[in-house]
Amino acid sequence: MNIGEVSERSGLPPKTIRYYEDIKLVRPMRSDNGYRSFRESDIHKLAFLGRARALGFSIEDCRTLMDLYEDETRESAQVKAVAKEHLSQIDNKIAQLKSMRETLSHLVEACQGDHRPDCPILRDLSKGI
Repeated sequence: MNIGEVSERSGLPPKTIRYYEDIKLVRPMRSDNGYRSFRESDIHKLAFLGRARALGFSIEDCRTLMDLYEDETRESAQVKAVAKEHLSQIDNKIAQLKSMRETLSHLVEACQGDHRPDCPILRDLSKGI
């Protein structure tokens, strides 16, 4: 299968597929003339990677998850540990975003938004200067 077909079937753009090949997350076969030749297993791996990336796993986490996926002697505890760490990172990001939202909401409320130059938003942003 060529990269166009694989792109269509996996839902990933060709550029992403090439990148995953460059960083050795997938290894399609190469014909004598150098063209990539993808197998069904490559499509499955690419779909797996696409789903993992959509859930926000890093490239290194994807590499770990792919290794675990391909290891039939793996322990599910290893997979759970990777997912649990990622979930913790998501929770931290959510907490940071909530804090940012609260601060910005307060600043927007404090700003009169009228014709006067006084602006608590700009005053707050310039505190570190």
